[in-house]
Amino acid sequence: MQNRITEQPSNYRDLEKKTIEELTKLINTEDKSVAPAVEKVLPRINALIEVIVAKITNGGRLFYVGAGSSGRLSVLDVIELPTTYGVAPDLFQVILAGGVDRLVEAREEMEDDKNEAWEKLEANGISKKDIVVGISASGTTPFVLAALARCRKENIDTGCIVSNPDSPIAAQAVYPVEVITGPEFITGSTRMKCATAHKMIFDMISTTTMVRLGRIIDNQMVNVKLINHKITDRATKMLMRLGNINDYDTAKELLFQNGSVQNALKSLNPDNYPA
Repeated sequence: MQNRITEQPSNYRDLEKKTIEELTKLINTEDKSVAPAVEKVLPRINALIEVIVAKITNGGRLFYVGAGSSGRLSVLDVIELPTTYGVAPDLFQVILAGGVDRLVEAREEMEDDKNEAWEKLEANGISKKDIVVGISASGTTPFVLAALARCRKENIDTGCIVSNPDSPIAAQAVYPVEVITGPEFITGSTRMKCATAHKMIFDMISTTTMVRLGRIIDNQMVNVKLINHKITDRATKMLMRLGNINDYDTAKELLFQNGSVQNALKSLNPDNYPA
């Protein structure tokens, strides 16, 4: 890798001498550069999403293989998808250095393990139907790099989200996304701008994929799981609007009979709504 921008010195000096007001203003100024950095790589993101949608449509799955702050953020994105969109929990999965079950421990020493990620992918029945996306700020993390290299050897499609140009991980990705956010406010602290950019991209990937898979009608979460009173109330009112139902109790009963707003709408008008 020619230039590890994520390790370059901060543009700011003597931070310990600055006031709270000065620090927050400078951090906010740096944060404003994140969205434009993501915008520059939208074509790459679009190409990655296109293949993810195709893989899932044909019975495949998405596996994130990640480490560090960005890897942990991918977990937060993935765990909400079954509830928000009513999809199977194994549709989007994360193989995290140190284990998803030990997320809060931040076991960053496990980032150097070159075997664990592929072993976990194998345990989850990885195949050519799936796609594996590596997550690494530096673009060099051995845990991620080894997994993608093995996937390429096995002819499994790969993508990546990294924050340095010309990285070894990007070289192993068929669909690389290199989002360059520049030096961090605290030198090398990629939990800041870099992780923010990656979280924005995770949101784009999951949301756009779910829309393309037909899990949204108009702009509504019509497959949200009815897990509590707040969500059930929201879903009932959603069904009233979309289904032209005037009575709350009637809509709620229909909702429970069908399990989701989308299924309820389908029962009302099979020709107008997707299955």
